[in-house]
Amino acid sequence: MLVKEIMAKDIISVHVPGNRANALEIMRKKKVSGLPVVKNGTDQLVGVLTRTDLVENPDEEQIALIMTRDIITASPDDSVKTVAEKMINNNIRRIPIVEEGRLVGLVTASDLVNKALWKMEIQEPAEDYMIQNIPTSWEGTPLNVAFEIMRYYRLKVLLGLNNDGKLTGILTETDFIEESEVVSERTVHNTSVGTEGDKWSWDSKSVLYVIKNHLKFSDKKIKDVANTDLVIVTTKTSVQECANKMRQRNIEQIPVIDVEGDLVGLVRAVDLIKAIND
Repeated sequence: MLVKEIMAKDIISVHVPGNRANALEIMRKKKVSGLPVVKNGTDQLVGVLTRTDLVENPDEEQIALIMTRDIITASPDDSVKTVAEKMINNNIRRIPIVEEGRLVGLVTASDLVNKALWKMEIQEPAEDYMIQNIPTSWEGTPLNVAFEIMRYYRLKVLLGLNNDGKLTGILTETDFIEESEVVSERTVHNTSVGTEGDKWSWDSKSVLYVIKNHLKFSDKKIKDVANTDLVIVTTKTSVQECANKMRQRNIEQIPVIDVEGDLVGLVRAVDLIKAIND
């Protein structure tokens, strides 16, 4: 199967020069986590911008200074296996498809799952591809604390647990962004210098105002925002079935439980695509 058979051709992108507010609004409206960046007035690909880029650079307004410039790309005539390998080797979730430097398509890990992997009769169990080190938190945890837990694990998802330690909901980076806004905070730093022993001397004072942007979250807790209509698989669920569940529900990750019903892992689209090359 070739990339041109599964790539998205109706591409949502942003251009440079451009600003973060516009990019974030597009991401929220279109419910996407990343956007190709093209040169204004052309289809010339110059970068990729993700929600993570925006979150980690709240003080920067210009897209050109936030986006990733070292872009991994593919051709429409590349095989699906080639694209999957590039995603795995570079730990990325999307690859722009280009011809002579022009953006002509986009393939994400979800595209590989939804349009290719679910058709493959791969019966290896989910436990072979799941991750076990996953962020969890009590469902009563405030969102600002929950967000820091997710960032600490460097993942795009957080699982909520009730008082009994049972899984009750799942939040993605998108959910956090929807419940946040970028606010400016000003701090004042004073320094003073005087001449010791001189009663006629004036102290000189330097005042430095520092304005820093940061994400401010609503007062909600995990249980107020998390998706509680969960899709769950067991450690023995096949790769094909996991892929089919993701396709049917349009999701990118599924919690994994053992035979006793305890949470033991998480299988993501970026994990499952490894089965394409195995």
